[in-house]
Amino acid sequence: MPNIMPISELRNYTNVVKNVRYGNRVYLTKNGYDQITMINTKELDELEKQLALYRFKLEMEKGERSILEEGTVSSGELKKELGL
Repeated sequence: MPNIMPISELRNYTNVVKNVRYGNRVYLTKNGYDQITMINTKELDELEKQLALYRFKLEMEKGERSILEEGTVSSGELKKELGL
């Protein structure tokens, strides 16, 4: 169950922070609307790693699709194109 608190609870910052744990985010609201989310730093690091991996896989799929659709160039053609 999500841990939702009004942003005014930050006056007692320690009480809010003790509720933040891995897998247990604290959602702070202002006037009843989402405003801030507090998340455990280890969980955030893992989410960022997963996002980076997802982006890498997406770029690899684009490259593979490009090879299948457009083919490749020989090393000689590449050198000529690069002016080497």
